[in-house]
Amino acid sequence: MRLPRRLGHGEEATLVEHLEELRQRLFVCIGAVVVAWIAAFVVHARVVRLLTDQLPKEHRKLLTLGIGEPFMTSLWLSLYLGVAVSLPVILWQAWSFFIPAFEKSHERMLKAFVFLATGLMVCGLFFGYYVALPAAARFLTHFDSSIYNVQVQARPYISFATMVLLAMALVFELPLFVVGLTRMGVLTTRQLRRNRRIGYFTVAVIGVALPGIDPVTTFFETIPLALLYEGSIWLSVLLDRRAARSAEPVAT
Repeated sequence: MRLPRRLGHGEEATLVEHLEELRQRLFVCIGAVVVAWIAAFVVHARVVRLLTDQLPKEHRKLLTLGIGEPFMTSLWLSLYLGVAVSLPVILWQAWSFFIPAFEKSHERMLKAFVFLATGLMVCGLFFGYYVALPAAARFLTHFDSSIYNVQVQARPYISFATMVLLAMALVFELPLFVVGLTRMGVLTTRQLRRNRRIGYFTVAVIGVALPGIDPVTTFFETIPLALLYEGSIWLSVLLDRRAARSAEPVAT
């Protein structure tokens, strides 16, 4: 099956042609997920070791309680990883389908937005893996260890680790969310600076609501949120000033 053709800007197409293009792009996305899922299953043992490396040494042998739990846990982990790996293909297919509806002047801005979102997501994953996850794992496995026989079960830990990494990836997208609201006129930089207390209270609420049952995980999720929120305010201010300068009439 040939790859779907990207429509040019302003190119007209019938409803049937749009639906056919959408169907083809969905098949490409599903195919990418399946291929990435299979590839992830091949290397799933290494991925499990990467996650368990963030546990204290005495807890790195994960516990399973059922005969089918090892297989199902590895299968679901491979699926999560396959979706994450195929995400660039999915985003590219969505980009190719919707971009003809936008003006050409907006295309460069949208490309920058996609690349910046990807970079921030990678930064969030690194922060979650090297900072938030090991700190949370160390705190939880040593909490009241003199009272409890702490044994780490495979599926709950892998689910917890993936949720922490996903939460950190989303947390690091906050600047784009705030900047997007200011560029669309929903918020203004004056409102952001004047209502900082409300903003930080909202950040704290979001930090508590993110995945994490312990104060350590909540702390490592909330602190980047607060710093990124402050950074997004000043980024919005700089973009507003740049837009104002570009809108000034050129003196003749």
